[in-house]
Amino acid sequence: MTNDKTEYPPAYKTFLLSQEAHARIIGFFIGILMMTVYLWMAYGIVNLVQDLFHSFPDDWSHGAEKMIKDIVLVLASFELIRVFQSYLVLGRVKVTFILDVALVVLIGELISLWYAEYTLNDVAVSMLVISSLIVLRILTTKFSPDCGEA
Repeated sequence: MTNDKTEYPPAYKTFLLSQEAHARIIGFFIGILMMTVYLWMAYGIVNLVQDLFHSFPDDWSHGAEKMIKDIVLVLASFELIRVFQSYLVLGRVKVTFILDVALVVLIGELISLWYAEYTLNDVAVSMLVISSLIVLRILTTKFSPDCGEA
């Protein structure tokens, strides 16, 4: 009879710090990144309100363009916080979260093409990349080892 409780060596071994110390250091740096993104979001929201105040009576179309871009950046930062939180809670990052961040950023870029001079080629490439990411997002959700948990 073999013993089923065989101990396996850790996946990696360092000579300087234990796994617990690595986890604490990584958690510390992720916390700093999260605080930086929170400050960036606060700045974006303040900037959005300020642009709304200054552009309302005179230059609404230019102000709307800037506000839409700011809103999309704030949404992208929300998704980025979600990625950081999943890393801290799960100890890994889900591919679906990375795809969500990429989709929000690229859709923001597509919206910015609306207000800029663009070629049909620019729009076609953006749409192709966004469509590919949407297909990847659907596939990663469908074949997730977490049984469809997003």
